[in-house]
Amino acid sequence: MTPIPIIVDCDPGIDDTIALLTAFVSPELDILGITPVCGNQPLERTVRNALQVCELGRRTEIPVYAGCFRPMFREPIYGQFHGQTGLGNTVLPDPVKAVEKKSAVDFLIDTLIAAAALRKRITICCLGPMTNVAVALRMSPQIAEGIERIVMMGGAYREPGNRTMTAEFNVLADPHAAHVVFSSGIPIVALALDATHQVMLKPEHVAQFSSVSGRISETLAKLMAFWDRNDVRRYGSRGGPLHDPLVIAYLLAPHLFKTERARVFVEHESELCMGQTVADWYGKSGLEPNADIVIRVDAEGVIAFFLERLSRYAEKAVA
Repeated sequence: MTPIPIIVDCDPGIDDTIALLTAFVSPELDILGITPVCGNQPLERTVRNALQVCELGRRTEIPVYAGCFRPMFREPIYGQFHGQTGLGNTVLPDPVKAVEKKSAVDFLIDTLIAAAALRKRITICCLGPMTNVAVALRMSPQIAEGIERIVMMGGAYREPGNRTMTAEFNVLADPHAAHVVFSSGIPIVALALDATHQVMLKPEHVAQFSSVSGRISETLAKLMAFWDRNDVRRYGSRGGPLHDPLVIAYLLAPHLFKTERARVFVEHESELCMGQTVADWYGKSGLEPNADIVIRVDAEGVIAFFLERLSRYAEKAVA
């Protein structure tokens, strides 16, 4: 089987870290590059975190390209649940690996244009604000021809927002970028809060992951324990939603997800509803659907998937 060529656009981030560590041990994926963006933390920190995670996962051959240091038009906002560094209270060694000299936007443009010229297409995994992808699209719209699809975590439809009453963080952090991407005509799979709130990483799961993940077990346990929101009123249980890792799970185990097509609009003018994603489920707008929105997730199957994947760190240590 030919691996799926992907670029991981992210803002590490505890849940981004879990997603990356899962992708690193998945030979079905050919990770062409990692493009950190301003999001959960300022760009300097998300770049550093990405470099550290590459070293933790022993995938230092994957290039990391620094992306946009701020949203397209608005002032930056940062994540609330990732601690001061973005990695909770987990301390990783200083990275030895260095960031590439080329910017993330230039990397996206060059790589996608080259892919299109060879009649190949690349999947973009968006785990944070979509500033990098939107700026690349504005600079070189032809890159769309080199994109197979965008699988993104962001938005909230039937579920309330998690940063404001109506908006999910990744979209709120750069609503104009989200508007550009959803207006691009590129196939999109959207994993919104409607999906991620179905998969809670509970304390008992943390113990399971710690017991199977070999050499990364201590780090993984600290990251996951920090992720516990302890908000039973909101989520129905202890733990935290597995947001960004679901993008990787969807790529590798799509049978665990059910989608529904809809037209997605992004509010980028009203301060009251800034960043809200609105789905036209029933064709009221008269416009064609532009996204496959994940509406249902096999939560037990997803947890089992991640347990199997992350147990590969124990296998690699033995090998």
